Amino acid sequence: MSIRLNLGFAKKVLGEKLIEQALNYIGGNPETNIPRFLRLIETIARAPGHKESIQKVQDAYQNDPVMREYLNKLFYELDPGVQKRLVCNLVLNALLLGRPRQIQIEQEEGIHVPFTFLIDPTSACNLKCIGCWAGEYKKHDQLEPELLDRIFQEAKELGIYAIVLSGGEPFVYPYLFDIAEKHNDMVFMIYTNGTKIDEKAADRLRELGNMSPVISIEGWEERTDHRRGRGVFRRITQAMDYLRERGVLFGASITITRENVEEVTSDEFIDFLIEKGVKYVWTFHYIPIGREPNVDLMVLPEQRAYLVDRIIQLRTEKPITIIDFWNDGDLIGGCIAGGRCYFHINARGDVEPCAFAHFAVDNIKEKSLKEVLQSPLFKAYQKRQPFSDNLLRPCPIIDVPEALRAIVEESGAYPTHTGADTVLKGEIGAYLDQRAAKWKIISDEIWKRRLQEKEKGVGPYRKAPAACACAQERCSSH
Repeated sequence: MSIRLNLGFAKKVLGEKLIEQALNYIGGNPETNIPRFLRLIETIARAPGHKESIQKVQDAYQNDPVMREYLNKLFYELDPGVQKRLVCNLVLNALLLGRPRQIQIEQEEGIHVPFTFLIDPTSACNLKCIGCWAGEYKKHDQLEPELLDRIFQEAKELGIYAIVLSGGEPFVYPYLFDIAEKHNDMVFMIYTNGTKIDEKAADRLRELGNMSPVISIEGWEERTDHRRGRGVFRRITQAMDYLRERGVLFGASITITRENVEEVTSDEFIDFLIEKGVKYVWTFHYIPIGREPNVDLMVLPEQRAYLVDRIIQLRTEKPITIIDFWNDGDLIGGCIAGGRCYFHINARGDVEPCAFAHFAVDNIKEKSLKEVLQSPLFKAYQKRQPFSDNLLRPCPIIDVPEALRAIVEESGAYPTHTGADTVLKGEIGAYLDQRAAKWKIISDEIWKRRLQEKEKGVGPYRKAPAACACAQERCSSH
């Protein structure tokens, strides 16, 4: 499939010569071509804040050896076809061209359009992991390919070209590659348990170039197999080898619990992921939702405080992007859910504000994407965001639980599976209130220190991904 099929939209807006010039900078000597590429896309950038964000990346590439090593590795280690798809679909379509279209929709129709959304093609899964956040959804739900096709087409009309897939296990969905091939001007990040990625699947991922798997891992072999099943660690590390050998861009997803917090943030484990070819890591603090919720798995407030500084240190020292879904609230202005930056569509079609807040008022089978973005549930979320002035307390589930109760009551949202509302009441609800109060005391002190450091222009350098800088501007208004 020709890469030129992806360029029609971009060429209409930017012109063929600019696009061809940008693609010519992919490959070759990164020390020469990365600065050239960044200067070029700075001239292309049209949305507010994008030029400033690109300039920050330029400065980091010139002045930060770790950032320079990281970006160079993307040139050296990714397949050339994957690189070009990444530039066309993520950098041009999703970041540089999608945002102006989103602004236009907001100005003309008063609808806030997020950067992305998470969607589950199927709730089926070949594993039964302990504490799975999606473990209580019904196992036979599936979104038909015709429905996904409609949703993705509507997304592009709104300027959304980046999609996140989850489940269930997306790689058991029989139409996964067909959908990605049909929408080859979009980029798909796929949360997966990794056990279905064999050599044939890895070959297909390289051929398509617009899909980036994010493989779940809990730490070393004993820890991973305890949660996911015997032999899973060896299977997923083999999958990583297949992807690395083919130059496919892929990441890792880590659920941080009270039991593995130090293991998964150790130098040895992060170095292992880098050696395996992982280019980015999403870390998620365990939330007591889904299969057999267990509050004893939640990270302690003291451990969360440790993560605040430890993730910063790892970004500074390691050539890998690491995102902490909760402690990075200050990078993008607090909670990103509720349609502000993203939302979740489960395999039954229920439109939820977040992968961990299982409540809905709409179903995508009955309404268009544009209609569900105007839901009373999202409006109730967005008018309260950020939920705290302390952006280390971004979450209405674990940090400001009274906010989620108010949102659900105001919008009339229904729980999307049995037990989804236990985060609002009973023993789990009471525990979350107590945990939030303890974290407030600790995090307020950290936040005060951070504000003082920012005022003085001191403190640790944060090697945040460039997309975070763009997201802060992109999601700031609603």
